[in-house]
Amino acid sequence: MNAHTSGPRALVVYESMFGNTERIARAVSDGLRDSGFEVTCTDVRDTELGVPVGADLLVVGAPTHAFSLSRPRTRADALRQGAAADHAEVGLREWLWQSRPDPSLNAPLAAVFDTRVSRVRRLPGAARKAARLARHRGFEPVGAPGAFLVEGTPGPLNAGETVRATHWAESIARTCLERRGLAPARTEDDART
Repeated sequence: MNAHTSGPRALVVYESMFGNTERIARAVSDGLRDSGFEVTCTDVRDTELGVPVGADLLVVGAPTHAFSLSRPRTRADALRQGAAADHAEVGLREWLWQSRPDPSLNAPLAAVFDTRVSRVRRLPGAARKAARLARHRGFEPVGAPGAFLVEGTPGPLNAGETVRATHWAESIARTCLERRGLAPARTEDDART
């Protein structure tokens, strides 16, 4: 495994009721790593509320519930459809409301994505609300929101969506690096060549 020197950092925070959004978040993380970012990927349930975000890029993703981010009521509905009970404790909406950039960073960038059922692909999704909340909390939006499709509420993901998520993340990474004049993290192997 290659050790990384200091480079641009990304934090990927996701909410996932049935595992589909988590799979997209992991593919997004892979795309960011491939683009030279040091990445932390975490479930919103495992991310402390109110702690300043000290990353160059925040990426948030959530399933679409009633054309927006989940609420306690919509998470309870997901439980009735088979989601695990501990997935209803906290959602991305609550996490974003309490998040803020580390004050030492100059307007860190934020990218958003959602998962949504294929049959409503053209209707508003969770990403739109997540983008507004991130902007309100002091993050500067970067790139177009990603929308990744599932066949039904519990999934599975449509074919090719994880590959599409990796490509979306690579595009976000390029834009972030260009806008901030950052260089990708270099590995020890890079330093030797």
